[in-house]
Amino acid sequence: MIDSPIDMQRILVVDDNTYTLRIVKHTLEQAGYKISTAVSGEEALTTIDRYGLPHLAIIDLHMPGMSGFELCRAVHDFSDVPVIMLTAVSSEETIIEGLEEHAEDYIVKPFNPPELVARVGRVLRRMGDYNYTLEATTQIDDRLAVNFPKREATVDAHPVSLTPTETKLLYILVRNSGRIVTTQFLLDRIWPLQNAQEDRLHVHIHRLRRKIEVDHNEPAYIIAERGTGYSFTKL
Repeated sequence: MIDSPIDMQRILVVDDNTYTLRIVKHTLEQAGYKISTAVSGEEALTTIDRYGLPHLAIIDLHMPGMSGFELCRAVHDFSDVPVIMLTAVSSEETIIEGLEEHAEDYIVKPFNPPELVARVGRVLRRMGDYNYTLEATTQIDDRLAVNFPKREATVDAHPVSLTPTETKLLYILVRNSGRIVTTQFLLDRIWPLQNAQEDRLHVHIHRLRRKIEVDHNEPAYIIAERGTGYSFTKL
């Protein structure tokens, strides 16, 4: 796999205001990011299905049809894509809901372009770098590929369905390939609103290994780091 350079990190901007889309797109392209846009939550999901998950999403709250929070829930059902909410809604209650349940950051319109660039960079740095190229299908090696939006792996040329939790778990591990991901981090990201225990995570790890490993008793992809967490073999 070819590593994605920072200046090619992909950002999906979702807003029904075309003027806002133009300003955000221009601002972030000038900063070196690759930008795709959508005017609705539904179009955003179609874009993800077609081109793969972005490294980060910037999402408006109030849009026709699917709201920004609903879009966040749909995307986070099978991934851990970081989100920045960019919206005119400034109520304290909404900001708290956004930060606690959906987003890494919350920016109230009108926004300052240099501040937006700084916040985008901060979120991406906090989430860690990406050791793979984001496409509709992520090719792990000759025997394993994963289509995260479709919640499907291809193992030895055979399609294997993944549950939303398995997909999100695999997404986090692959995103951090070559590094140890702590058990607590996984619990917090997969079940952010629940007091989930380690046993619950172990069950999903076991099921995921049975689906993608050559021998789930001797895993080669998902490696347990004793007393710490798990790592995914570097691509």
